Amino acid sequence: MAEIPRNNTGLSGEYFVAAELYRRGWSVGLTLGNAKAVDLFAEKGEKRIAVQVKAIFKRKNIGWPLMTDQIKQDCFYIFVNLNGDKLTADHSPHPDYYIATSTEVHEKIKQYKTRGIVDLSTLNNEQFYNRWDKLES
Repeated sequence: MAEIPRNNTGLSGEYFVAAELYRRGWSVGLTLGNAKAVDLFAEKGEKRIAVQVKAIFKRKNIGWPLMTDQIKQDCFYIFVNLNGDKLTADHSPHPDYYIATSTEVHEKIKQYKTRGIVDLSTLNNEQFYNRWDKLES
């Protein structure tokens, strides 16, 4: 399976998250462009949230690049693995979603001098995997 360009991975992740939020009863506004502050805004009843989406194409990518000084407070982070390594002609797997608060993300970043990463292995547990309920509280 051919790789998709990096910018398409991010946009694909945003669309998948928007679709999942719609499926769960949220109204969603996408903010398209390269220099945006937040990827999605969502509303459900009286609840309004900002969502930052980070996507990787396949598990082999290990994690999502993110610097600690880029974390937006009062924003939910949804990390998406598109599972591109599992795509075949007759099977299209669903993406995996890992949901975290900005505080949780700050604790999970491995910060190096010139780069940072949120490692998939640190989110692959019941505290983060498919935790859509975090958005409601």
